[in-house]
Amino acid sequence: MSATMPHSPRYAAPELSDRVLRLRGALVREYIEHGEPVSSQWLAGHAGCAVSSATVRSVLARLSDRGYDKQPHTSAGRVPTDRGYRSYVDSIVGVRRTGRLAAEVEARLRQGGSMPEVLAHASHELARQTQHVGFAWAPAAERLLQRIEFVPLDGNRVLVVVVATNGEVAHKVVPFECPATREQLIEAANYLTAEYGALPLTEIRERLIADMRAERALYDALFAKALALAEETLGSMPDQSHVFVAGAPTLADLGLSPDALPTLRALLAMLEEKDRLARLLTAYLEDPGLIVVIGTEHLSPDFQSLSLVLTTCTDDARIGVVGILGPTRMRYSRAIAAVDSVSHAMSRVFAS
Repeated sequence: MSATMPHSPRYAAPELSDRVLRLRGALVREYIEHGEPVSSQWLAGHAGCAVSSATVRSVLARLSDRGYDKQPHTSAGRVPTDRGYRSYVDSIVGVRRTGRLAAEVEARLRQGGSMPEVLAHASHELARQTQHVGFAWAPAAERLLQRIEFVPLDGNRVLVVVVATNGEVAHKVVPFECPATREQLIEAANYLTAEYGALPLTEIRERLIADMRAERALYDALFAKALALAEETLGSMPDQSHVFVAGAPTLADLGLSPDALPTLRALLAMLEEKDRLARLLTAYLEDPGLIVVIGTEHLSPDFQSLSLVLTTCTDDARIGVVGILGPTRMRYSRAIAAVDSVSHAMSRVFAS
């Protein structure tokens, strides 16, 4: 999946009457709760519309024609489709509540000291509240080069120091067989700083590799070696992206049908290689705020048995992403409330 791909398509829902909305909401909630097709007789007695079973059947037939529900077989009740879930979710996102819950979550998140610890607590909190897979992710901040230094050591070695504008410092001792004075090393470092300064470190490394391949003959031996020293040191800098996942054992209890086993395998593989999860999340983060991706709305066909609820949290200096993965038959109200509470709590922890 590419992070440049657009958002999943959203269903264009026509206006529904209040009675139809009540019936649709009752159908979705009952199916989510029990996982069994919902009968028109049950809806007539529990949807709060004071209508007969015949009227309910007529309404459900119209909803089915519009793609909001379906019958597993002729004599069965109705189950919501992904379009039905979407219509239901769109109707509840405006009545979210965080309040006291977010304050309680914040207290638990503050038990972590460092950024990774806070993210780990957040993922566990989401898994605990929803019984689904919870995740918390802090994308790598863009690190810009401030300067490069070469410090000669004994034994034909050089200490390479890379300083980023955010104060991060990386250093590495590298063998250096090319004869050079201290002044020549300073000159080489100053050249690299002037050439690549204020560029993102990831971009610098790519440019260094390209320069080494395409233009190495243009440099004398010292500058060719200087390029290699800088590239090797940048390559050893750790990735600052943190992805934490909790609740993965619950995947076996997702209630997926046997034909959804490829989904389970793909999801387990993605959780094992967390950079793939980061790429999946990036694909949905074109806009801030709450995002719910349901079933067939997923960009990847591998995850069309699942729903994703996520949102961003930020203190203007740092950004985090929190959310859950679970079956399309999830308790969306609970999932949205959990994601909201954890994101609000993380924003306050970030800001303090």
